[in-house]
Amino acid sequence: MSKNTGVSVKKLKKEKVVVLDNQGNKIDYTKKHVNWRDRVKSALFLSPSLIGVLVFFVAPFFVVIFYANTESLMDKTFVGLRNFKMVLENAAFRTAAKNTLFFSLLTVPLAILLSMGMALILDEEIPAKSYFRTFFLSPLMVPVASVVLIWQVLFDYHGVVNDILHVFGGGNIDWFKSGWSQLVVVILFLWKNLGYNMILFMSALTAIPKDVLEVSYLDGASPFQQFWYIKLRFISPTIFFVGIMSLINSFKVFREVYLLTGDYPFDSLYMLQHFMNNTFRTLNYQKLSAAAIIMCTVMIVIIGALFIFEEKVGKDVEG
Repeated sequence: MSKNTGVSVKKLKKEKVVVLDNQGNKIDYTKKHVNWRDRVKSALFLSPSLIGVLVFFVAPFFVVIFYANTESLMDKTFVGLRNFKMVLENAAFRTAAKNTLFFSLLTVPLAILLSMGMALILDEEIPAKSYFRTFFLSPLMVPVASVVLIWQVLFDYHGVVNDILHVFGGGNIDWFKSGWSQLVVVILFLWKNLGYNMILFMSALTAIPKDVLEVSYLDGASPFQQFWYIKLRFISPTIFFVGIMSLINSFKVFREVYLLTGDYPFDSLYMLQHFMNNTFRTLNYQKLSAAAIIMCTVMIVIIGALFIFEEKVGKDVEG
């Protein structure tokens, strides 16, 4: 019997394990055999979920791969990478990919930095903190259709924003059909998502051990040093999660843009989802499948890179 642990384990038989406590009493942890009836019951309980995954996820995945490598719906001739080449050479796909990439590169860092900044401010003792928190969370309770209606009222050609510009001597701007169109959608995206991200960061800041912060304060660390060397490292998993969610939401902004501008918006608002939707309307499944696989591959690469970065930072925090 080990003096350090006070517990000794003896393997008496192949399937039997007995643990001796400090008083020498035997505690039987015999492994029970699972009979075939239990296995059948387990399989029956799991079968609905398993069938659902196979029918709605696994099977469509292979169907998309099949269509992406065939001539057409009627002609199942294998054409290799020709559909992928056709998609990559398509001007509409290039425009949509460029706009979506630019939108994601702009909004994801802004969503992380602004929500983190708001969480750090609300983590301090400031007056009316609960009111500020409620104000930032209010967009989560507003339906998308209502948000779009608000933005139409604000940024219409005869909307509120143009009326304000008139007061300062400016002219009317067609916000949704000008170079400002993507900026309007960026503001919409941030207004809709910052509150949720802020709550995640506030929860992560609350979980930081207070004794670590107190020791750093006694050692003379400034607020910036506490943030950079302590808080930032502890909230790195939250930064990773918020980044992934913001990236996914940036690809889903098609919903708001579609309600604002329809199938064929101004060039700077033409996203990958517009291309997918319009391609589906023409029943060109080969091009649609190839575009979906390209988009999926890019997402896997980006998220994989983020996972690698998070793993390195996470090990540093654990160390």
